[in-house]
Amino acid sequence: MKIQDALNLLGLTGTVTKQEIKKAYRAASLKYHPDRNPSGKEMMQAINAAFEALKDLEEVTGSEDSQEAYDFAEQLSAALNMVSSLAGLDIEVCGNWVSLSGDTKTHKEAIKEAGFKWVKKKVMWYFRPEDYKSSNRGGWSIDQIREQHGSTKVRTQYRTALN
Repeated sequence: MKIQDALNLLGLTGTVTKQEIKKAYRAASLKYHPDRNPSGKEMMQAINAAFEALKDLEEVTGSEDSQEAYDFAEQLSAALNMVSSLAGLDIEVCGNWVSLSGDTKTHKEAIKEAGFKWVKKKVMWYFRPEDYKSSNRGGWSIDQIREQHGSTKVRTQYRTALN
């Protein structure tokens, strides 16, 4: 995970110390804990990945520019809360990307409304904040993304709808 992405996920900007990173991690862990948030399991995977990227740094300087700094956690949580109850979806966290696969066709409109984008080449949906600017422009396969950023399949069990 890129340093700036990890800082954005923890809601940090500017120059931050190791203590500030720990404090932001604890606050995010409490806020997005599975007992308090419907998409908590998915959020904790992303927050843990951000902390792993930052925890060994003594001091790190992120962007102060509002073009690059954004509160990714709030956007991600809102998107995940909209799709986490949909039956038949596989949710995967790769760094701070979130991918959806499985039975997405039946939930296409709800997934779009949540802010996910369809990637024909990867045959899956993904979520990134609106403000995110990629230098890659979609050249990587999903396997390359998994190798670069790590991957955790958060939910691969199909939920069945109650009749």
